[in-house]
Amino acid sequence: MTGLPATDPRPARVADVPLLAVAALYAELNLTPKPGLVDRANSGAHRDMDHALFVASINAIAPWLRVFYQQGAQDAGQPEREMLRRLRPAGLACEQAMFSATGGVNTHKGGIFSLGLLCAAAGRLSAKGEPLSATTLCMTVSSMTRGMVARELAHGRRAATAGERLYRECGLTGARGEAESGFAIVRRHVLPFWRPAQGERGLQQALLRLMAVNPDTNLASRGGLAGLRYVQAYASGLLARGWDEDALREMDRALIARNLSPGGSADLLAVSWLLAALPS
Repeated sequence: MTGLPATDPRPARVADVPLLAVAALYAELNLTPKPGLVDRANSGAHRDMDHALFVASINAIAPWLRVFYQQGAQDAGQPEREMLRRLRPAGLACEQAMFSATGGVNTHKGGIFSLGLLCAAAGRLSAKGEPLSATTLCMTVSSMTRGMVARELAHGRRAATAGERLYRECGLTGARGEAESGFAIVRRHVLPFWRPAQGERGLQQALLRLMAVNPDTNLASRGGLAGLRYVQAYASGLLARGWDEDALREMDRALIARNLSPGGSADLLAVSWLLAALPS
């Protein structure tokens, strides 16, 4: 699987969404330099992760992405509002496979959530004979997760997780909010500007676009709102002034020094790569 192209999605006519999801995880991981994040050069702001650990994690996750697709197809006749509950056992099993492969390190929990939903949505659409495109996939995920933020963040009795705490304290909805919006940030700020021919530079440009606007709960968890605003402003500045690889390496050093890792934007970059492989 590591031999798949790092930047150019497979042709839309293939539309094997689980395979594309695995390729998207590798494309995100191998992109270098990638400020604050694990890449081929270093471990970013992480002391408990490296490139090899991420490869082991992806290998553990990969079979489950097919399971999400199959579950979506099997339950195509069920109401969309039932899908989250029906997918949860597979999601928990996939997370456990990740933790087993990484010795308990959370390398891809956000990626499992987002890409798992996209794979399930693809299975549902295919089983119903409906068109498979970036738009239909995102809208199906949005319908499947409708009300999730209210149920799991707004109306919860206590802030048991970091995501719940950040919602209570800062109003950040994290991966749940992105899914419920149908990945609106990706559709508005990345896909219209996607240029696969630009190779890694195009992916880095997409990552900067995400970092500039994404209310990343990974950043807020590590550095508070000040850390989040710092990274958003830094990325916006590079986009406005222009940048090269030296500028990205300098940003990498700055984020490492502040222990900031834009992991939420990394997850959305993988989502972007997958969606770019489908018709818009």
